Amino acid sequence: MYKKLIALFNRHYRRYHDLMFYSLTLAVIVLATSLTIMITRDKHEQELINSREKEIQVTDFTVKEKPIYVALQEAGLNNVEVSQIVDKLNSVVDTRKLQSDDEYSISTTTDGDFAMLLLNQGLTRYFVANAAGQLVAGKSDVEILTRVKSTAGTIHNSLFESMLKDDVTVPLIVDLTDAFSWNIDFNTETRNGDEFAAVWEEHYTRDGAITGQDLVAAMYKGQTTGENYAFYYNDEFFDKTGKITKKMFLKSPISFRGVRISSRFNPNRMHPILRIRRPHLGIDYAAPTGTPVQVVADGVVTFAGKKGGFGNYVEVRHANNYVTSYGHLSRFAKKTRKGAKVTQGDTIAYVGSTGLSTGPHLDFRIKQNNKFIDFLKMKNRNSALRSVPKEQREDFEEVKGLYLEALNDAVAKAQAESQNAGGDAQQEAK
Repeated sequence: MYKKLIALFNRHYRRYHDLMFYSLTLAVIVLATSLTIMITRDKHEQELINSREKEIQVTDFTVKEKPIYVALQEAGLNNVEVSQIVDKLNSVVDTRKLQSDDEYSISTTTDGDFAMLLLNQGLTRYFVANAAGQLVAGKSDVEILTRVKSTAGTIHNSLFESMLKDDVTVPLIVDLTDAFSWNIDFNTETRNGDEFAAVWEEHYTRDGAITGQDLVAAMYKGQTTGENYAFYYNDEFFDKTGKITKKMFLKSPISFRGVRISSRFNPNRMHPILRIRRPHLGIDYAAPTGTPVQVVADGVVTFAGKKGGFGNYVEVRHANNYVTSYGHLSRFAKKTRKGAKVTQGDTIAYVGSTGLSTGPHLDFRIKQNNKFIDFLKMKNRNSALRSVPKEQREDFEEVKGLYLEALNDAVAKAQAESQNAGGDAQQEAK
């Protein structure tokens, strides 16, 4: 099954993200192979043998930490040698465009002779090496491999904690919650005993370094949420029926960690500070100061500034005469200003306690045709925007079938491991 999934991923190629640098050992092996091809064996055999017998000293730097020419000078090389090495490096990469976090290493012999300069930039390695007295330069790309991984489990305390126990990375957990963010409010709708499963493609090098993880399928079965699926297809997530999981509105303007609803829509609420009956026409999300606030739908910012008891306040106009507002903010996102276009899920501000507030929280409100409505009871906020086109339906069903099989296998494996663990515990108790 996993071979079929790999073939599927090759057909439906996806983005790579979270790039990492790889070990110097791999780069040196690649370089040594390249040099062996370039250097004539008969002419330089003895020189290569002699150079291998010398101990090589390697020093690592970042461009921000120290410019390359400075590091070469401090390695004991004279100005002529430094200039020649930098010029050679410029023949394969424009050193004027190096980034501050680019890493490089300088290798010298115990005699103080230059051996090699290795520059790591993303997935590409540039080098300048001393090959028997001659400088040679080149570059090599690290081969990226892909494998399929999966996990499944049961919620204890929170989805975040439960998935971390299975050594799932934080970005992957966020990807899963994002895939379901239109259907599930992870602030209020998760319960102990809910089930989850995820399948992702993991990209790695031959030496085991992970370069990225991309969620391709997920399942969440909850007591209040029911059974939810998300399958990655054509750069979007779709449910079992082929409808896109993205809806007109997000389920919540705040992600799931450390957040709770502290006050709901209530036309007859007692104000906690003024101590008078005043309608609460929105929802309060209690969260730590600095928690990102997401805009719940595409729109245009119509106000961003201070507004009376709301403190720092943002208002956004959406399609179909909807307007959402976000109050008591600590600060605004850089791009949040009047007239700015925002996309669903964009961070527009951060939770605070400005204005009339008893503690850090978000006051979120929505109105249509200038009338406030209860966001949690909106009937049409979960309407799907589109479905898989008819001409692609057969291909989608094939993709979905493979993903379902992988999710079911993950669930079965997790259940078997849980039963085995329970049996071992009983055995120890005896």
